[in-house]
Amino acid sequence: MLRAARAGGNLQVEDEQALAARGRRAADITRENWMFDGFKLEFIDVGDVTLRVRHGGRGPALLLLHGHPRTHATWHRVATLLDKRFTVECPDLRGYGQSTKPAPQPDHAQASKRAMAADCAGLMERLGHRQYGVVGHDRGGLVALRLALDVPDRVRRLAILDSLPVVEHLERCDDRFASAWWHWFFFLQPDKPERAILADPDAWYGSNDTKRALMGCDDAWADYLAATRDPATVRAMLEDYRAGPGIDRRLETEDRAAGRVVRCPLLCLWSSRDDLAELHGDPRAIWATWAQDVRGAPVDCGHHMAEEAPDELAGALAGFFGSPTG
Repeated sequence: MLRAARAGGNLQVEDEQALAARGRRAADITRENWMFDGFKLEFIDVGDVTLRVRHGGRGPALLLLHGHPRTHATWHRVATLLDKRFTVECPDLRGYGQSTKPAPQPDHAQASKRAMAADCAGLMERLGHRQYGVVGHDRGGLVALRLALDVPDRVRRLAILDSLPVVEHLERCDDRFASAWWHWFFFLQPDKPERAILADPDAWYGSNDTKRALMGCDDAWADYLAATRDPATVRAMLEDYRAGPGIDRRLETEDRAAGRVVRCPLLCLWSSRDDLAELHGDPRAIWATWAQDVRGAPVDCGHHMAEEAPDELAGALAGFFGSPTG
């Protein structure tokens, strides 16, 4: 496998021997790639940050954005079900996995969804994709929305999985939401969340044999554990949440006030065994105020649908992004 990075606008490639000299055995590199058979792993400089990206396939470009506390590895089964029809790009978002973790700013702007979306737009441009479909799950759904609003000429179709705009959650916040999604508010506090999580990351994130089995691959499991046990990654993931009520909400409020909506077709999928619809009602009705063309349905699984229902999810995405018309 090759590891690539961009320096001064040029793509630099290191072979396995060079990587091994930096402390990683070639056998481990081969094993890591097993979960994305036929995909390449690269580290690509997109300007402010470098993103770790797994990509492969052929056809129209499709960008898959993970949620918290996952990495791009969450998509490994879905990606390999789509790669016969699409060129699939799976990055670690800034702050997550092995992508750059910018230093925190007072307003958390370094973790804003606008910053993350700009990274993704830059990535797709570097990879030669002028137009593409975008899929975002959980926190990745917020980044996907921001992409569609900020660079509407680039996003031809949008799929949002188990996600709503931050402002919609906060304006509907009641005792049920605060009780079920209490972590949103705990994560806003300085330092204490880091200390609580890092005291026992496996206990905090519920890292157990059931979750390992759902991930469907030891390599995906190892990647997840490496991220959730790393202090720098934990802090950066918390910064993602800390950006929510401030800069992210402000940008969404400005968009809504200006009448900006998603112009491309939007597919909304939600997990029937999670609580999004229970707390807020039919997500399609909410997304209908943010997009001109909305369709969607529940998926019979828990929150991490790429791991729990990869075949159903891949089928829904292939049908939606493969359609030549609305």
